[in-house]
Formats: sequence, C-alpha cells, structure tokens
Amino acid sequence: MTTSEQLISTQRELTLEKEEKEKLFIELGLANKELAFQKEEKGKRAAELGIANIELVFQEDEKGKRAAELGIANKELVFQDDEKGKRAAELGIANKELVFQNEEKEKRAEELIIANKELVFQNEEKEKRAAELIIANKELAFQNEEKEKRVEEKEKRAAELIIANKELAFQNGEKEKRAAELIIANKELAFQNEEKEKRAAELIIANKELAFQNEEKEKRAAELIIANKELLAFTYISSHDLQEPLRKIQTFVSIILDTEKTNLSENGKFNFQRMQLAAGRMQQLIDDLLAFSRIATTELKFEKVALKTIIDEVKTDLKETIQEKHATIEATELCSASIIAFQFRQLMYNLISNALKFSKSGIPSHIIIKSRIVKGNQSNIEKLSADKNYCHITVKDNGIGFEPHFSERIFEVFQKLHGKEVYGGTGIGLAIVKKIVENHNGIIIATSQLNQGATFDIYLPDT
Repeated sequence: MTTSEQLISTQRELTLEKEEKEKLFIELGLANKELAFQKEEKGKRAAELGIANIELVFQEDEKGKRAAELGIANKELVFQDDEKGKRAAELGIANKELVFQNEEKEKRAEELIIANKELVFQNEEKEKRAAELIIANKELAFQNEEKEKRVEEKEKRAAELIIANKELAFQNGEKEKRAAELIIANKELAFQNEEKEKRAAELIIANKELAFQNEEKEKRAAELIIANKELLAFTYISSHDLQEPLRKIQTFVSIILDTEKTNLSENGKFNFQRMQLAAGRMQQLIDDLLAFSRIATTELKFEKVALKTIIDEVKTDLKETIQEKHATIEATELCSASIIAFQFRQLMYNLISNALKFSKSGIPSHIIIKSRIVKGNQSNIEKLSADKNYCHITVKDNGIGFEPHFSERIFEVFQKLHGKEVYGGTGIGLAIVKKIVENHNGIIIATSQLNQGATFDIYLPDT
C-alpha cells in the first residue's frame, strides 16, 4: 500500500471516529436532558407523596379523636337510659302509692261523714231529750242516766271523730308530700328526657362526622395507593430506564479517556473527567433515592435485635473510612430493641458515616453510641406517651456540628448545609434516617452547636 493510500485510509478512519464522537455527544446531550426531566418528575412525586402522608396522619388522628368522643357519648347515653328507667320505676311506685293514699283518704272521708251524721243525730236526740226533761220532770232521774249514757257515747264518738280528723290530716299531709315528690320526679324525668334528646342529637352529629371522616380517610387511602403505585413505577424507571443511559455515559466517557487520551487537550480531559464525576454523583443520587423509596414500600417486619450486632456490622462496612479518619467508635451500654433489622442497619450506617464525613480536619473522629430503656415522662418530650417505655438511642460525635436553627432542615430531602466541593453526598442520608425512625413509630431529635459536634437522640417504643 502506498503512502497516499495509507493517508486516505487514515483520514477515513479519523472521519469515522469524528462521526462516532459526534454521535456520542448527541446521545450524551439527550441523556442529560432525559435525566433532568426524570429528576423534576421525581421531585414532584416525592412532594406529592409527602403531602399525602401528612394528610393521612392528620385524618387518622381526627378519626381517633372522633371515635373516642363517640365512645364517651355512647356510654353517657347508656347511663342516661339507665337513669331514665330508674326514674320511671320510681314514678310508677309513687303513682301506685298516691292511688292507695287517695283510696285511704276517701275511706277516711266516708267515715268522717258518717261520724258527722251521727253527731248531728246525737244533737237532735239531745234536744229531744232536753224537751222531754222539761216536760217530764218526773222522769228526770231516768233521763239524767240516759243523758249520761248519751254523753259518754257522744264523747266516744267525739274522740273517734278527733282521731279520724287527725288521721285524715296526716293522710292529706302525706298526699301533699307524695304529690310534691311526684312533681319533682316528673320535672327530673322531663330534664332527663331533654338531656337524652340532646345526647341523641350530639350522637347523630358525631356519627355523621365520623362517617364523613371515614369517607375522607378512604379517599386519602385511595390517593395514597395511587401515589405508592406511581412511586413504584418511578422506582422501576429509576432502577432500569434511568440508570441505563447513565451507565452508557460513564462507559463512553471511560472509553474516550482511555482510547483518546493522546488526542484530547488538557481542557478536554478535564471536561470529560468532570462529566465522569457528575455521572458518578447522579448514580449515587439515584441509588439514594431508590433506598429512600424502598423504605416506604417494603414490608415492616419487627424483631428483637441486639443493637451491638447492628453496630458491629456497620463498623465492618466502614472499616477503611474509620482507619482513614483515625476514628474511635464507643458503643457501650447497648440494649436490645424491637426493630426492622435491615432498615435500622441503614439508619446506623448513615449516622456513623455522616459523623465520619463531617469530622474536624486533623482531629481524630470520636463517636459515642449509647442506649437505654426510659419512661416517656422522663424525657420531657411532649410527643412521647408519659407511661410508655422507650428505647433511647444516642449517637454523639466531635465533628464540625451545625447551627441550631438547622436542626429540622437537615432531615429534609436534598437539604445540604455545605457545597459538593467541600463535602460530597446527595442530601438524602438523614431524610432516610428520619423515615426509618417514623417507620418504627419513633422520633429523632438533632442538637448541635457550630464546631462543637452533633448529637442525635432516637426514641423507639419498647414493645
């Protein structure tokens, strides 16, 4: 082959390589655009899911309150019905006794009428006898005897009449007392009926509100199911469709840097290296987002596990970083806890790796991990139940710390207090930690001062 032919062949190869390189750049641009679009969609889905979860928790709290109020109202209604039954029984007895008293009163009144008639008759007889005494003086002695007899009879009748009058007065008094008691009982019964109607009305309102809350809960649950399905779909896209073009970018950049190193300028090499680092960061971001999404969708299986076992496994995974930072990890006084083992391993991994990452330059990192069982009322934290036991886990370091007003923000997704040039990472690690703690029905609190280290307090229910 002549020199000109070799030159032509070389030019063709260069032209083909140039065309291949242009195709690669075009594919790289398309992949970057698609990756940016997927990132925006992912942010929207994550925000919608957060709002749906918060609203579902609020609805569950409202439903619990309404159910408790309904239980109290039902108990009070049962008590009111019992009281009404007792009052009705007492009213029936009082009515029967009043009827009996009226009958007795009528009998006494009839006896009194008879006694009065007899008294009238006696008076008439007395007058007759007096007339006979005037006319017949001779029969005076006899009449006097008769008169004495009549007087005795009259006294007896008068005594009986007095007793009858007293008894009638007593019966009237008793009748008035019974009537007064009956009036009071009727008023009380009317009041009880009014209270019962009020309670029934309140119960109807409570039932309607509870039904509304249940409907709202069902709607929210349906929305959450849809959101979870969309999240699963996004996870699939992230783990397959999204990572595939990213792997191609990394592969092609590596090929170009390896095969075209001599043909690239220093600026070109630097740009490709920056592209490789950006792709690596994107790969890490996708992996972290997948881990975050799996926390919300995996089955929650709790088991009693010794925390020391979890921490020893994490220390083994981070062995090289621990040696590089000359770090000391004290894990003493550790208890067992009811946890989701693989999630809690991720939690401890994130906290310890964060403590190593944000250690002070030139100062060996010192991390202290402790745990103990405490009562809720010993912690002075309102979110904890006062009479419930909690496993209190403390992770403390001597790193660079952070300003106190960032204590809540650091748990938000994509929140970083430092630029990627100073400290690497995606800003998802502590969001994963908080999500895992919430999966365990616990709380996590971060406290720190700038350049004075950080402390993370975790409270998990001890079941």
